[in-house]
Amino acid sequence: MTIEDPRRVIEAVWRIESARVIAGLARMVGDVGLAEELAQDALVAALEQWPESGVPENPGAWLTLTAKHRAIDLLRRRTRYEHKLREVGRDLEVRQEAAEAELDDALDDHIGDDVLRLLFTACHPVLPVEGRLALTLRLLGGLTTQEIARAFLTPEPTVGQRISRAKRTLAEKRVPIELPPPAELPGRLSSVLEVVYLVFNEGYSATAGDDWARPSLCEEALRLGRVLAGLMPGEAEVHGLVALMEIQASRIRARTGPDGEPVLLGDQDRSLWDRLLIRRGLEALGRAEALGTLGPYGLQAAIAACHARARSTEDTDWERMAALYRVLAHVAPSPVVELNRAVAVSMAYGPARGLEIVDGLGKERALRGYPQLPAVRGDLLARLGRAAEARTEFERAAALTRNERERALFLTRAASAADDATGDMAGDAAGTGEG
Repeated sequence: MTIEDPRRVIEAVWRIESARVIAGLARMVGDVGLAEELAQDALVAALEQWPESGVPENPGAWLTLTAKHRAIDLLRRRTRYEHKLREVGRDLEVRQEAAEAELDDALDDHIGDDVLRLLFTACHPVLPVEGRLALTLRLLGGLTTQEIARAFLTPEPTVGQRISRAKRTLAEKRVPIELPPPAELPGRLSSVLEVVYLVFNEGYSATAGDDWARPSLCEEALRLGRVLAGLMPGEAEVHGLVALMEIQASRIRARTGPDGEPVLLGDQDRSLWDRLLIRRGLEALGRAEALGTLGPYGLQAAIAACHARARSTEDTDWERMAALYRVLAHVAPSPVVELNRAVAVSMAYGPARGLEIVDGLGKERALRGYPQLPAVRGDLLARLGRAAEARTEFERAAALTRNERERALFLTRAASAADDATGDMAGDAAGTGEG
């Protein structure tokens, strides 16, 4: 095995296992920042040792064990932690006994999941909303500060400061690494849902790197969403979020070609869509609708359901989608919602109508550096036969994205626009907004 091979494996393992490693360490040492440092130490050890010794049979367990050994060594080295070390030892004994009597002690640990404990801790009310989101994406999504900045449409130094302040606040306030009591769960839920969806979104459309998607992140977000739905069955937005993620995840296999290249919505083989996930998503949407008025996640799920129910792009109820986007823009206004509404409007009423909406977004500060803005504009211009302008927009989109697959897609479409004097690209319509 070459040196490059273990490094790729390490990166993949870290994406999958980092949340569990950090969560277990946080419960052990009682400090989120220290837990991440110890996990990073284990990652460095893997980078040093695996290229020589080979990738262990269970790399996740290796990272966890290495990190825990370092935690114990750290506590032993520092005199001021000697008392804490004894507490940790007693705590581990107590937890072992508690595990044997888990059913009898359900009220004290009503979810029993280290990752979920870490999720609620990272979303603790002592932190500002921006800090909760950034910290959770870092700890549970395994994302870099740069990737989080891209997800937030926020400068990278700002995100780094938010993460540092959040860790410091949790330590200074001595926030325990535990789940809130059942009575406090509803008030803590909103930020958790937002974070879960951001993790899913990073998996569905990777902001950087060589891959168009990171299915493992989608799977983790779906797992957390399903647990939350089981925990709070009376909350419409929990079911709305689960519905949205299930339906979106159903298209993952169809979104990439044999060589990993992106496949736009209109070109996807719908026989590859996962019908089980679609059915589960529609059922979750039905539960959300039965519980009352749909919120932002439920509305997005209803939009996704329009695609899931259609046999083809042409059969899609674009007018309903445009109407749902208008409601969503009222309930949760954002430039990104308006951009997606422009795609639906263009399919329902023609590209000129969609272009009017897109041109109105040109001065939005939040969309500066957002590659989907010129990509959608290029798509609409191409459909209007304005090939030269379309090519310029696709080239702008390619220059802005940090995802190599997406860059290749935009450059291909720029070349197609240059070669197509009539601009007849309607077959790719709406791909950038809805793929």
